[in-house]
Amino acid sequence: MMFIRKIVALFYLISLPLLSLADASAQDLNYTAFRKWFTQHVEISALVEQRTAFGTNKWSGQKAEVLFMPELEIALSHGLDLTAIGRLRSDAFDKLEPGDGAQSEVAHFSRHAVLGDRIDFELREFYLETTVGRSFLTLGKQQIVWGKADGLKVLDVVNPQDFREFILDDFDESRIPLWAVNAEIPVGAFVAQLLWISERTYHDIPEAGAAFAFTAPALGPVAPPGIPVELQQVKRPHRFFADSDAGIRLSTFWKGWDLTINYFYHYQDIPVLFRSVAISDGKPLITIRPRYKRSHLMGGTFSNAFGPLTVRGEIGYSTNRFFATADLQNSDGVEESGELAYVLGFDWFGVSETLISLQLFQNWVTGNFPGLIRDRFDTKLSLLLQRDFLRERLKMETLWVQNVNQGDGMLRPMISYELYDNVKLWTGFDLFYGSRHGLFGQFDRNDRLAFGVEWGI
Repeated sequence: MMFIRKIVALFYLISLPLLSLADASAQDLNYTAFRKWFTQHVEISALVEQRTAFGTNKWSGQKAEVLFMPELEIALSHGLDLTAIGRLRSDAFDKLEPGDGAQSEVAHFSRHAVLGDRIDFELREFYLETTVGRSFLTLGKQQIVWGKADGLKVLDVVNPQDFREFILDDFDESRIPLWAVNAEIPVGAFVAQLLWISERTYHDIPEAGAAFAFTAPALGPVAPPGIPVELQQVKRPHRFFADSDAGIRLSTFWKGWDLTINYFYHYQDIPVLFRSVAISDGKPLITIRPRYKRSHLMGGTFSNAFGPLTVRGEIGYSTNRFFATADLQNSDGVEESGELAYVLGFDWFGVSETLISLQLFQNWVTGNFPGLIRDRFDTKLSLLLQRDFLRERLKMETLWVQNVNQGDGMLRPMISYELYDNVKLWTGFDLFYGSRHGLFGQFDRNDRLAFGVEWGI
């Protein structure tokens, strides 16, 4: 009943400004009251950014974006808080998502509005927060962050990801917010987070022709030269309740350790590309049938500080994963297996205004079958060097990610300067290297110089 009263109060407070217009004789009084309420309960802010990137291969323009991201926060009565975040984005070059973008992986009611080929608007987040007893409830379109890794993900998979710029975007921007019910409930020494997600939105993968379209063989099958391929429409889950995602996370603090236990029952965000080969008019024809498949993710995280050193990590085991195989005896081109993934990170703050962060990522396909296109055991390393100068107004950092198996990787040196408290200038390079068959090497010709300005309003 308390929650119902809060919802009633929400609609009453939203309608208050409209009701005040009904009595013309009390217009001035109502306006003064509304203005006072608005000043005390409503906060409006915005971030304006300009981002430009030029490919160093031929010094061609890759993006010239202008972004306007307004944010509205309303503190309503009875402990209700409403947050809305939008994003208006234009790109003069239109190389990251040529055309208006198909958005086929995004649920219809969550797709951004397209204004021509180069402008789009998206309601990024829209959620209501409230307390019910000792519990905390968040309802609406939101980001749900699991995991403690930087750059690459193990447990942070509740929200799908937009890969329009591969993994170059910050996680806050590359995550695709979802309509969800998110409840945090104290249970003894633990806090239980319960999730229910009915929205069926998955990874946004760049289409062929986009600057960061995937071409590495491990990410998708490559047809032999001269053999036609028929790509069928992906079969999307459509049942409201039965195809929902659900999860639970238990978090606690024990003897200096921040610990969580995580479980997530969900559809994998990349469809499985089942393959079949038939003979048509005396010639082979390959048919690809994309299907989304269910998986159970089980794992946990840990972190602790030992003086200037912070140790953190996460581990996750996923069932029912499907991997491409080159085995000609395989009828559908994929094999099913479990996958174990973990990351171990070390953050050292032993030098003033300096951070040195080292991470080890490893993935292990637990099944053993012939023709696996990717390595069964895969290892990546990352190193972040960060230093602040001029009382934290100037920041210099370099991120290096190395795929140990393939020998490819990525290097990202960057420098930023806070011109004013609300204005920041930045520039840097995004450099890829290695074989075109590697996760990073496939973008070896996408090296770029990037620069921009951020202005908070």
